[in-house]
Amino acid sequence: MITVGEAWQRIEDALPDYGVEDVAVEEAAGRVLRAAVGAERDQPPFDRVMMDGIALRRTGARRLRVQGTQHAGDPPLELAEDTSCIEIMTGAALPSGADTIVPVERIRHVDGHAELEEGYEPEPGRFIHRRGSDHVAGTGLLQAGCLLGAPEVAVLASQGLATVRAGRRPPTAVVSTGNELVPAGSPVAAHQIRLSNGPAILSSLLGHGHAGSRHAHLPDEPEVMRERLTALLDEFPVLLLSGGVSKGKADYVPGIMAELGVEVIFHRVSQRPGKPMWFGARGATLVFALPGNPVSALVCFRRYVLPALLRGAGYSGPTAETAMLGADYEFRAPLTCFLPVRAETDAAGSLVAIPAPTNTSGDFTGLAGTTGFVELERERERFAAGTPVALHRWRLY
Repeated sequence: MITVGEAWQRIEDALPDYGVEDVAVEEAAGRVLRAAVGAERDQPPFDRVMMDGIALRRTGARRLRVQGTQHAGDPPLELAEDTSCIEIMTGAALPSGADTIVPVERIRHVDGHAELEEGYEPEPGRFIHRRGSDHVAGTGLLQAGCLLGAPEVAVLASQGLATVRAGRRPPTAVVSTGNELVPAGSPVAAHQIRLSNGPAILSSLLGHGHAGSRHAHLPDEPEVMRERLTALLDEFPVLLLSGGVSKGKADYVPGIMAELGVEVIFHRVSQRPGKPMWFGARGATLVFALPGNPVSALVCFRRYVLPALLRGAGYSGPTAETAMLGADYEFRAPLTCFLPVRAETDAAGSLVAIPAPTNTSGDFTGLAGTTGFVELERERERFAAGTPVALHRWRLY
């Protein structure tokens, strides 16, 4: 068996680059940026007024003639004289010749004039967002490899970009194996179980942008499996199987993969749950074969598959965060423990992971309401409350 760290390294080493595509900026959230973005021009591109009010040249005059009105988006007016002012709106360019903004709350209008509130002393430069004070033209704003969210999309749009170069998200074939599995909507016998891994994993893939992914259910019949898996290997760049990877007589997946030319990269990882996990490749096509137990399948999917696909799209950031264990926990097996948790923020503002262990690796209903799982290192048996741990949320972003 290999360690969790070794398993992840072997997956990273086998990852192809899934390439790039142009994506409309308004559809880019959740995608990985593949080309750096620099500033189109200074930001702000002009001296920007930050308050509704009047613009004037500070000379000490307290009663000023209202020369005109300037809205955001209007070309800047020119202040006529020291005893004049221009009624101004938030977001407008500072009028030529003006150096001071007086908020509307500090003035009153009388007979075409603006009078400053008694005792109020305006400050030149206040309420003016100076040109280039955020950044100047050519400044690097976003680096290739970053994950795009709403703030990054705002940056892209502000630079005049209608499309952006983003990493491709490969469609994935999700395959559930097992004669005992019955899909929703079909009658289920007392000796059968409902099919849950495939729909759960497919839902997550689609929610993370892997359009075109598909789910198939295969019986434990080698000839049927061989035929269907041959077709799926030719059609999809990534296969993700659930079940059939352990050491039982009906665990056909490793043998069939070998027959189909898929090279095994590792089989079995020193972790719980998910020890039987299998990973291989045929050229640039990757095959992840996860255990059939639902908790094992979902944990392995989140710990390895989702981060790997994100890396293949060009992402270079973290896929886990640090939290503090919220209660003492003991785990005696010499394995890495993936412990389901509920994440909360305590009174001090720290992220705390409250253990929420399932009954068994088949107890997927116990995962409902959990945030994700933490990774407890295999070299220890006792983990005290307050121990820093890696938190893997079910949803990456």
